[in-house]
Amino acid sequence: MITPLHAIVGPAAPAGHSLIRVQKARLKNQQLQCEFTEQRTDDVPARTFALTCQETAHPDLLHWFAQLVPHLCLLCEQLPETPTYWPDDETGILPEHFAAFTVTGLSFGHGGSGVTLTGQRQLAAGKLLNLTSPYVAFDREELEPYAYAGLLDATVQTTLLEIEAALRGKCTECRQLGLFEPPAPFTAPDEPFVPLIPMPAHA
Repeated sequence: MITPLHAIVGPAAPAGHSLIRVQKARLKNQQLQCEFTEQRTDDVPARTFALTCQETAHPDLLHWFAQLVPHLCLLCEQLPETPTYWPDDETGILPEHFAAFTVTGLSFGHGGSGVTLTGQRQLAAGKLLNLTSPYVAFDREELEPYAYAGLLDATVQTTLLEIEAALRGKCTECRQLGLFEPPAPFTAPDEPFVPLIPMPAHA
């Protein structure tokens, strides 16, 4: 049986505990696509959903996806780390050497204890090179650990907060009900309004 998402998640959801666990998230055309589970109470099993948000992603979500770009470049060995490699701590603005790169998605494994990043690099010829990082674990020792796993974990956790906010209705216009509102009725702007008048039945 298909259950409407807005009855489970979002501003109109019943009051009480609601736990969202993101499994995969992707940005395509500045719209969030997400696979996640949602559990309303502790005594009921979690339900699995796949959702494409129709609203344009909020700038906060786009910002935190962008903050994952330096990690993607290091993990995929696309750029060398230099003294000016990382974004400014105060502004978070990416340096120019990241202009050709984007992070388009992230997926979680082992109960959310690690992440794999996906993204793209714009090549000089205009084509796109798809990139997929190695899996990075946050909670256990690895033979060749990622040196910035802690920083990546912190950035991912903030990104997850923005993803959950988007699932609950936060979009580019900051309208908390934007994702879950029913569509407005159609109105033809160039057509005059003609009321319907009931006609008497013919004998």
